[in-house]
Amino acid sequence: MTDAAALPAELRRSRIRERLDQRGYIRAADIARDFSVSSVTARADLDALVDAGAARRVHGGAVSASAAPEAPVEQTSQSGAESKAAIGRRAASLVDAGQSVFLDVGSTALAVAEALVDRTELHDVVVVTNGLATALALEPALPRLSVYVTGGALRPLQHSLVNPMGQQLIETVHADVAILGCNGVDVGAGVTNVNLPEAEIKRAMVAASDRVVITADASKLGRVTMGHVAGLSQVDTIVTDASADPVLVADLRAAGAAVLLA
Repeated sequence: MTDAAALPAELRRSRIRERLDQRGYIRAADIARDFSVSSVTARADLDALVDAGAARRVHGGAVSASAAPEAPVEQTSQSGAESKAAIGRRAASLVDAGQSVFLDVGSTALAVAEALVDRTELHDVVVVTNGLATALALEPALPRLSVYVTGGALRPLQHSLVNPMGQQLIETVHADVAILGCNGVDVGAGVTNVNLPEAEIKRAMVAASDRVVITADASKLGRVTMGHVAGLSQVDTIVTDASADPVLVADLRAAGAAVLLA
């Protein structure tokens, strides 16, 4: 792509920064497309924002310098613990005996895992997870539940397994339901996740499932982050907590999403 018709660099970077401040993230590919510049120029624009202290580079793009960094799951589990436990119980109630389940990573996934363990009437449930902490949380329910870990490269903070080799097991099996956490649920942008490698695994789980359940506490509604996971049309159910903004809940329902309050 030629940069001949592009805006002057100073003006273009000002507009990129405005978008970054509004959304919290931006992809290099989006800059190249929306501003009609090459991928090399798009990356240079991001580097200029980093040098100016306005952004932090992440894989594929940048996040606002003011955005909170990804927190370890041990920390996020302590934040809103009661709401997450309620969401976990409600999501776990959607699983029937004999079903196969994809379950991912994060504090809400841990809450779902703990709720599945507490459902002592459940049997012959197969859980496939890319989360080491999730798998360990499910261990007390063995052998009522069978637990398979995907394999892949280990990421810190969430103790997640991602590509390379993170999708191979997922692509060879099929699940009745995927119960997935996220960092944002928005009417327009759908389900998004702040971490791109984990978003990639979530997309694979969505593609290999009959039904998709998204768990998102009230703070995630109306929020958009960098990694696309699924459009709302791909989601069967959203489970959130009772403190969710009723306007945002109504907007999601109007867009066709089934929203359950825990």
